[in-house]
Amino acid sequence: MNIREWEERDTDEMVELFYHTVHMVNSRDYSLEQLNAWADLAEKGERKIAWLLSFRGRIAYVAEDDGIIAGFVDMTSEGYVDRLYVHQAYQRRGVASALLGKVEREARNLQIGRLWTEASVTAKAFFERKGYCVTEEQRVLRKGIPLTNYVMIKTLNI
Repeated sequence: MNIREWEERDTDEMVELFYHTVHMVNSRDYSLEQLNAWADLAEKGERKIAWLLSFRGRIAYVAEDDGIIAGFVDMTSEGYVDRLYVHQAYQRRGVASALLGKVEREARNLQIGRLWTEASVTAKAFFERKGYCVTEEQRVLRKGIPLTNYVMIKTLNI
């Protein structure tokens, strides 16, 4: 597995990975109505454009295995870990750990002392194992549908 910087050509595959990961992996913690509000197939084109714009201004990496994107992560210059998604076929194989470790090392290099994320119910335990602490449980609305997630913070030794 190779972790490399995000390239614009990755975006289509990342949007597909996002949709399928949300609908397959997160289905144990969210209803179908919530999953459809979170990741709507009809919004794929809009999401690609929005992601192209947002990834350009961020630290972003993809994990690649034999030409297939196994996962991706992005972080703002303020230390917000926005998206961390792993392909359903690559779950529990160290992909998320490798990607998160990469942005944490980059944050230390940039003297960013604190990272934070808004973790799904599904991802909460993963982030806790990586040293992130819940500071707030939130209910966010997507298309009028409430979704639970957690604001989680990790202080880095820099």
